[in-house]
Amino acid sequence: MEHVRVGLVVPSSNVTVETELPAILGRHPDASFSFHSSRMRMAKVSPAGLAAMNAQRERCIIELADASPSLILYACLAAIMVGGPDEHRRIEGLVAEQLAVGGSRAKVRSSAGALVEGLHALGAHRIAMVMPYVLPLAGKVVGYMSAEGVQVVDWRALEVDDNREVGCIPGERVMAAVRSLDLDTVDAVVISACVQMPSLALVELAEQELGVPVLSAATAGAYSVLKASDLPLAISGAGALLRSDTATPSA
Repeated sequence: MEHVRVGLVVPSSNVTVETELPAILGRHPDASFSFHSSRMRMAKVSPAGLAAMNAQRERCIIELADASPSLILYACLAAIMVGGPDEHRRIEGLVAEQLAVGGSRAKVRSSAGALVEGLHALGAHRIAMVMPYVLPLAGKVVGYMSAEGVQVVDWRALEVDDNREVGCIPGERVMAAVRSLDLDTVDAVVISACVQMPSLALVELAEQELGVPVLSAATAGAYSVLKASDLPLAISGAGALLRSDTATPSA
C-alpha cells in the first residue's frame, strides 16, 4: 500500500482541516496518509491578519521540509485569494522554489488552487457558495473565482471574523444558508469555501437534497492530494468530486 506524507501549512487557530482531511483520506482503499502541520499565527480573519500570517510562510516550509513530506498543502484559502487573481499559482511556485533550493522534491498544492481544480474537474462554470468571511473578504473570493472562469451566481457570507469561532459554526447554520441560495442554474455548490468552517458531515446529505454536486474546501483539498499523488478517486461519502465516475480531468 502506498503511503503519502502530507505537510500542512495552517493558521494557528485552525483545527478543522486537520480533522476533516484525515477523515476523508483515511477512507482511501489503496493508500495510507499521515499529516504533519506547521502553524502561522492568525486569529482574526482580516486582510491585515492574513497578510501578517502569510509573512510566516517561509518558516513553515522550512519546518515541514525537515519531515520529508510527499506533498505540502498550503491550507488557508482566503489568505491566498485576498492576494488577487492567479495568486495560488504564484504562491505554489514560490513554495516549490524554496523546497527545491533545500533539496526537497515535495509537490505543492494550496486550498485555493484545489477549489479551482475541483470545480473545473466537475465542469462547474456556475456555482453557489457559503463562506464564513466578512463581506469585503467574501467579495474578494467571489472575484477570484470569476477570474478563474467560474461565475458565483449566488453566495452567503456568515460574517464571522474570529477564526476560532469559524471552527465552531454549527452545521444547521451552514445548511440554512445553503437552502437560502438560488440554485436554479448552478452546476455545483461549495458548501464551505474555507478549510476551517466544518462541513464534511454535510456534503453527502446536501448533495442528495439539492440534486447537484456539492464540494467543500476540504473535499477539494483531498481531491488535489489524490490527483497529485496519482491515486484513484475512490472515497465514499464525500460527494461527487471524490467519485471517479463523476469528476473528469481538470482543464
